[in-house]
Amino acid sequence: MTTVAAYAAPAAKAPLERTTIERRAVREFDVLIDIKFAGICHSDIHQAREGWGEAIFPMVPGHEIAGIVSEVGPGVTKFQVGDRVGVGCMVDSCRECDNCKAGLEQYCTGGNVGTYNALDKNGEPTYGGYAEKIVVDENFVLGIPEGISLDVAAPLLCAGITLYSPLKHWNAGPGKKVAIVGMGGLGHMGVKIAHALGAEVTVLSQTLSKKEDGLKLGADHYYATSDPKTFEELRGSLDLIISTVSAPLNLGAYLSLLKTDGALVNVGAPEEPVSLNLFSVIGGRKTLAGSGIGGIRETQEMLDFCAEHGFGAEIELISADQINEAYERVLSSDVRYRFVIDTATI
Repeated sequence: MTTVAAYAAPAAKAPLERTTIERRAVREFDVLIDIKFAGICHSDIHQAREGWGEAIFPMVPGHEIAGIVSEVGPGVTKFQVGDRVGVGCMVDSCRECDNCKAGLEQYCTGGNVGTYNALDKNGEPTYGGYAEKIVVDENFVLGIPEGISLDVAAPLLCAGITLYSPLKHWNAGPGKKVAIVGMGGLGHMGVKIAHALGAEVTVLSQTLSKKEDGLKLGADHYYATSDPKTFEELRGSLDLIISTVSAPLNLGAYLSLLKTDGALVNVGAPEEPVSLNLFSVIGGRKTLAGSGIGGIRETQEMLDFCAEHGFGAEIELISADQINEAYERVLSSDVRYRFVIDTATI
């Protein structure tokens, strides 16, 4: 066991504070990672404040982890000391179900093991990336290509793959009109990735305050959803809409923007149920869907894709003592576009 410094929420809704946690000794197939940077995801806040249901405390959030390998177990073949690596939202799965065998570990039928706020196969709680080090099985570690610096790579491990996976699955590319709802930590990655895939990209945001950024990151069009004219003008014009917001939307209004056979895919997860008139999907044979991160293979593909196209996330680097302030700023949409903790400050 190794004792490492970390920032943890001692109880639901309590401010995070500096503490120490135990990391397991490196086993045969384990990789010990010196964490350099950890992104702050909105889901960290949902879980630390029990917005998605009962959680495990003390909680060390963080599933956007970038660092350097400092030790490997004797059976490890995929990584060596000194490698630049990342860890995303899961650190294990059953590895035996049909989904795991198909590279869809995120949909493991037995439930994957979350990087934090979960119990591992030995019943021990998992602790995430707001810490100095982490020990992870090599099969759930990603290689970060040389083309991306570690600080801007960290958010790709959740925000990047959460957008890449549905954009690929629903065939975003040349000739497709894709809209991203919300221009935040997830949304800005959706704009970059959809643009790099060759789609015609529209941003649907509450206001036009981030329009200049959106166009710079690759959007072709930018509309304010607070303006009723937006929904009249875009009616029936889009192939794919990806909603990144965690506030409940008027789903019928957004479904009305789709062409026949279009899809509205939710990757943002509101804490409360949303309602829907089913005529919104019946007319036009439309799809209302959801998508969660990606498998390990697809996450590696996404990292390689971002490196090939020369981009990571747009970040604001903070020290660990600014985490609680950063949480409040995320909730008030005051970040462009992802907070990343410099873990040297822990």
